[in-house]
Amino acid sequence: MIEKQQQKNENSQATIDTILAQRKNKADTMKANKIDPYPARVKIDNKIAQVREKFESLQKEEMSKEQVTVCGRMMSRRDMGKASFIDIADGTGRIQVYVRKDQVGEEDFKIFKEMSDLSDFVLITGVAFRTRTGELSLKADKFSIATKSFRPLPEKWHGLKDTETRYRQRYLDLIANPEVKEVFKKRSIIISSIRKKLEELDFIEVETPILQTLAGGANAKPFITHHNALDIDLYMRIAPELFLKRLVVGGIERVFEIGRNFRNEGIDRNHNPEFTMMELYQAYADYNDMMDLTEMLIKTAAKAIGSTDINLNFQRAKMFDLIKEYTELDLLQFVGTGKIYEQVKHLNLDVAPDAGDQKVLDAILDEKVIPNLTQPTFVIDHPAIYSPLTKVKFDQPEIAERFELYINGMEICNAYSELNDPFLQKIRFQQQMEAKVKGDEEAQPYDEDFITALEQGLPPTGGLGIGIDRLVMILTKSESIREVIFFPTMRNI
Repeated sequence: MIEKQQQKNENSQATIDTILAQRKNKADTMKANKIDPYPARVKIDNKIAQVREKFESLQKEEMSKEQVTVCGRMMSRRDMGKASFIDIADGTGRIQVYVRKDQVGEEDFKIFKEMSDLSDFVLITGVAFRTRTGELSLKADKFSIATKSFRPLPEKWHGLKDTETRYRQRYLDLIANPEVKEVFKKRSIIISSIRKKLEELDFIEVETPILQTLAGGANAKPFITHHNALDIDLYMRIAPELFLKRLVVGGIERVFEIGRNFRNEGIDRNHNPEFTMMELYQAYADYNDMMDLTEMLIKTAAKAIGSTDINLNFQRAKMFDLIKEYTELDLLQFVGTGKIYEQVKHLNLDVAPDAGDQKVLDAILDEKVIPNLTQPTFVIDHPAIYSPLTKVKFDQPEIAERFELYINGMEICNAYSELNDPFLQKIRFQQQMEAKVKGDEEAQPYDEDFITALEQGLPPTGGLGIGIDRLVMILTKSESIREVIFFPTMRNI
């Protein structure tokens, strides 16, 4: 079976090599005839979508009087001697073109017949008409090649389904599957709508370091690199949190950043080691305000892309109330004792007995709670011991004012009332350092400068981080994070 696949690959490569040689010869012939196969610029006056809109009212066999010039990739061709029908596509749509020898002239028709191929970009000047079958088309008056393509369209380009090819060669995916382009257009609109809404609310967009001397702001394993000039190790940021809160200390009371984070973790349908996060901080706010803001931003994004059939009726529920509802166990009293596994081992969770209380609680949520949440749910009031940057409830210090939002079984965001007590933050950092010594690779480092900033005074502040990739997945109904990231991380082949 392996030998047969290898033979198939070799035959396929031999075919490609032949096509490459043939198309290179055509490009060389064009150059020899002083025809540039790669002109620096072509002038168009319409996109295909504009042509379709402009001449939509044409009746069968009616021809317009206005000449237009468009450019697009040749997707198909049907040759019939001295005339041909081709389909071309640009970033806005697709249209049929009728190329006839006595209309474009002998020279242009020779270029078309002898030197053009599928996947070439071609420049068409002509008039719109509607065929007797009712298809809006262009009748070419002029034809030229705008870019000579050496490779053919992917086999069965009209339905490229192989996920490995789609993700590794996204350009083929975009050519073959128009719906993929629509997902990424919606992604752009979602980000733009969030940015616009935050700017309307007087938030200032900033940029903070991606290369950091300490990997803080979240519990995650970082990527490490080395800066030669300073001879120091640096970390790709796992979160911009501690820098953004420094800005709030400095008087920028509403601040946000949309950018890449990097975490050295596994890859699955919800995780990519490089991902986009929107993180914001608002002075004089708490986690209740962050829940209100989260609802507003997500509903704004959904409206912007016309996503009206997604359940966005948000509910709020306390973490330990949910655990009790779906397991009949009251576990709050056991947090931090190392005894939670003993209380839940009868649930047959997918977690090791020595995993630690936090991972056991995560497993309970993932396996017993989240699958039962039928509507978007803010899971609030997490254990303070596992929330090192979060303010605790004044009358219930074992509980952090923190929430995670789950939609369709997936965590979309994390937020909390920010811890602004420098003395307590020191203790939390020390606890994290102790955990790191014991082998927790995701524990946060002690950030002395951040403590100094808190000592300067951080006003009461609410913070929020929304995973943009996952939000796009929800709003576009995509099954994998790889469907909403142009170039997801892939294994070497």
